[in-house]
Amino acid sequence: MRTYFLILIGVAVTACNTPGPHFRGLPATRVTVDGSTFDVRVRDRLAEALRVNMEYAPRFGPIRDRAGVAMEQVSGCKVTEVRGDQALATGLLDCGNGPPARTMTAGAQYECFAVDALGSDPVYACDRI
Repeated sequence: MRTYFLILIGVAVTACNTPGPHFRGLPATRVTVDGSTFDVRVRDRLAEALRVNMEYAPRFGPIRDRAGVAMEQVSGCKVTEVRGDQALATGLLDCGNGPPARTMTAGAQYECFAVDALGSDPVYACDRI
């Protein structure tokens, strides 16, 4: 009985860091924005940001904004809407007439920081770690 319980716990924990069905099999780009770390995957006009760090009682508002920045940085497109929750967010991309430009290398890790936070939309710069 105890063995089955441990197996069940192990399966539940490993499923917490799994992309959604539409993004399975795609390489992730790890991006940290203002203390939140996401694995970002892009397919067509959608992006997914899976938060992989621990944060105490995160609200979706700040997490949504950070996930949107991470998705914009990876895809090279404007994020028009972010849906989801504190752990997994999906962004709708506006890439103009072409496909996403993919401005970051898949499988790499980046740290993003605000370089101009005075306007209503802060401008972010990202460095590869």
